[in-house]
Amino acid sequence: MVALEAGDPSRLGPYELVDRIGEGGQGIVFLGRGPTGEPVAVKLPHQRFVIDREARQRFLREVALAQRVARFCTAPVLHADLAGDRPYIVSEYVSGPSLRELVEREGPRRGAALERLAISTATALVAIHRAGITHRDFKPANVLMGPEGPVVIDFGVARALDSPQATATGTTIGTPSYLAPELLSGGTATSAADMFAWGVTMVFAATGRPAFGADSIPSVITRILTAEPDLGLLTAPLRDLVAACLAKDPALRPSAEAIVTQLTGGPTVPVRMPPVRPGAAEDGHPARRRRRRTPVLPLTLAAVAAVAAAGTATAVSLSGGESGQATMEKLTTDVAEPGRTPADVVQVPSRPRAPSSSPSARKRPTPGARHTAAPIRRSDPTSMPTRVPSRGPSPSPSRKPSQQPSPKPSPSLSPLPSPTPSPEPPPKPSATPAPKPSPKPSPKPSPTPPPKPNPYTAAGVCGAGFKVIDSHAYGGQATTYLLYDASTGRNCVITLSKHVVPGKIKMSAVLKVKDGGSATDSGTYTVYAGPLRLPAARKCVTWGGGYGSTTWSSGWSHCG
Repeated sequence: MVALEAGDPSRLGPYELVDRIGEGGQGIVFLGRGPTGEPVAVKLPHQRFVIDREARQRFLREVALAQRVARFCTAPVLHADLAGDRPYIVSEYVSGPSLRELVEREGPRRGAALERLAISTATALVAIHRAGITHRDFKPANVLMGPEGPVVIDFGVARALDSPQATATGTTIGTPSYLAPELLSGGTATSAADMFAWGVTMVFAATGRPAFGADSIPSVITRILTAEPDLGLLTAPLRDLVAACLAKDPALRPSAEAIVTQLTGGPTVPVRMPPVRPGAAEDGHPARRRRRRTPVLPLTLAAVAAVAAAGTATAVSLSGGESGQATMEKLTTDVAEPGRTPADVVQVPSRPRAPSSSPSARKRPTPGARHTAAPIRRSDPTSMPTRVPSRGPSPSPSRKPSQQPSPKPSPSLSPLPSPTPSPEPPPKPSATPAPKPSPKPSPKPSPTPPPKPNPYTAAGVCGAGFKVIDSHAYGGQATTYLLYDASTGRNCVITLSKHVVPGKIKMSAVLKVKDGGSATDSGTYTVYAGPLRLPAARKCVTWGGGYGSTTWSSGWSHCG
């Protein structure tokens, strides 16, 4: 927490701003005081979101969703003002370090402390998912270790500040080490992606490092997509649950409710399986010859009220900033293996067979007629012989019309000389197409106004005191800048487009400090991605970004 900087507001609405808590890819978080003196966290989005009308509308929706989330284990949204020139969101202030800061300062969590952390954070995700929200940026920096226990913050901010296009394609604002494989591959963010991030976070809490490392961003992404996680000395039962959450296939990951049930001693059942290929079953029963192994996970406490992949909400915190408020074999069992009924596994009753009145009933099972095979046979049209005699008269009329067309070819020859008056219609189409193409090309050259230059500069967006020390251009269309403020020892990274892009384009900015924090901002924007500011005095940094389909990242540099 630092003092307010030049240009920071001293008040937003009825809230007095006292200090800076931190800053991330979406905005700045301030410590504020409410009308009665109560401490609050106030998030002020970056300017690029303020000028986006769509972002304001998303804020309204996301704040409404956030207020539906149960308040236990989360920091609730208290107030939001999106109508003024400087939209802001107010949430409950949680006094305490983030999980990332706590682990870096005191070391990994162990024993009961780790289990309490796992249960509390998974319970928070249950509440978030039940409200129809996907967190999209779950990580140690977004878990605050408050005096009353762990509190999850920042749920939904990634989507609330993202664009509709980014939401549709799954593009996220998140930290690479905690992003699920489907998000890195352009998939949609769902609750399963949150569970992947939860698994990586638990590994960090237990070992002090993410499950797929925390070195260069390309290396981390490659490991997430192709390698197995490093679970370190994490022990069962948490180890097995975390391993299930880190499955590459989102369909194989357990839900937050399943995790809570297992950690609190509930019963276990097989987790939902991927869709079975057609033809894998015979006689309407699960295939027995082909044995598949699927993780055994807890029976849910209750059905989730609404788990929506697109719904998210808004809460206030530091997103990506410098401060925050054994293998699967142990949990597997054979599915539909004959003669095996484990005591701790709930068996799914087999589907009822149709009456075996005829052997043909077994040879023609259809996927959509499991229980209705017998009734369909009883009402089958085969019991209607009235259609059989209809086949008799059918050939008789067929012969009659066959004789009628024979005399018709003779009159078809007589109208041949009649097409002489046909030259009259051609002048009509000749006149109609002529005027049609003429107006079409005229509007095409009209929408060619000169591109509007980007009104922002790197130093202007990063703030007073920052100066450009390096840059990387993307073919003259955009540039990623690295800036440094000698008075505060902070670096800033921002990607600026050369012109304003009305239709928006994918842009990103990345900053990582050696033995320090990291931040990423990725989405579809009109003018810039970032800024990302992190303390990096006398430390090396890697920085980079992207524009359109092009991305770039530096090595460790600028270690002064």
